[in-house]
Amino acid sequence: MQLHILRHAEAEDSAPSGMDADRRLTESGQKRMRLVARAIAKVLEPEYDAILVSPLVRARETATPVAAACGFSRELRETEALLPHAPAHAVLEELSRLKCETALLVGHEPHMGKLFGRLACGEAHLDLSMKKASLAAFESDGDPASARWELKLYLPPRILERLG
Repeated sequence: MQLHILRHAEAEDSAPSGMDADRRLTESGQKRMRLVARAIAKVLEPEYDAILVSPLVRARETATPVAAACGFSRELRETEALLPHAPAHAVLEELSRLKCETALLVGHEPHMGKLFGRLACGEAHLDLSMKKASLAAFESDGDPASARWELKLYLPPRILERLG
């Protein structure tokens, strides 16, 4: 399985509603994501079977340009297993149930950092923080929930922008 994890881009400090879940990407975050999306499509040429996003608005707004750039025509799959404080193993168990070959996960810190640590080192408590709009790609031959993962690449947003 190929698994890409992407942290959401820059979001507004607070939403007009006052609710964290409603925070949207800033204009700068939207621009960055258009460039990052082009780079992901151009460099990785992924054919995603599934794109899973956190229920928070900024995650969907981060995933949408990637889906468009990669020609992903299905619905984005919203999951609470990508909320900021969800346990890292929950989304891997969800991937096991989906039985997909290539997936993109879009979420937030601290969850993305804990997931990155779990995938890279097999340690549930290790936190390897990801920059906003950065992408990590992993590969595995086994069941996502119990597999040993190999880190294939980590691209921070500035490099992705240049590649796009």
